Amino acid sequence: MLPVTFVYFCYGWTLWLFLSWLPQYFKNQYSLDLKDSALFATAVFFAGVIGDALGGIITDLVLRKTRDLKQARRNLIVVFFLCSLLCMLPLFLTKDLTTLTVCLAGAFFFAEMTIGPMWAIPMDIAPRYSGSASGMMNSGSALAAILSPVIFGLIIDHTHNWSLPFLGSMGLFLAGSVVAFWMRPDEAFSFAGGPGSTTNPEIVPESPATTKTAMPPPKPVR
Repeated sequence: MLPVTFVYFCYGWTLWLFLSWLPQYFKNQYSLDLKDSALFATAVFFAGVIGDALGGIITDLVLRKTRDLKQARRNLIVVFFLCSLLCMLPLFLTKDLTTLTVCLAGAFFFAEMTIGPMWAIPMDIAPRYSGSASGMMNSGSALAAILSPVIFGLIIDHTHNWSLPFLGSMGLFLAGSVVAFWMRPDEAFSFAGGPGSTTNPEIVPESPATTKTAMPPPKPVR
């Protein structure tokens, strides 16, 4: 569970960066009034809403087609993390507000696409204790929510640069992409998925040898 928790910490860091600081970023970095700042932030958050739903749909689609939990969960998380990282690069290359808004929307869109695969992993590895496993994973995001505002504030107070906190998110996305390869959604804990369970039973293809045959109808009683 530690790799899963750390990866969710990386996601949570960016989540709270967007939720807590994005309106102030537009207001202070680009001297927008509160109304315009809220408008630009809303566009970014709307992209995240779409990413939430689409990420869940895609992870289920990949699982149905490949029957491989690594591809459907871990690999998608890595791809979405890297896409979000790439979307943040223009923050340090341009000052055009429209371009930055589109890039931030893309970054939040891909970050939120990890939600579906991430929350499915506790049910994959601990079907009988998915609530406890989900709580352990979510502690990573909660820790990020505690640390990120303090660190963001210190960075901005010392540098007066509202773009620098995004650099930390980029680094965590890269670190999360690496640590994600230690996640094993295809190996359920034996104590949590049934006696001796090593794989999720939901994706084990049915063997022809175990196919149930129809019982003949009972003979009428005379």
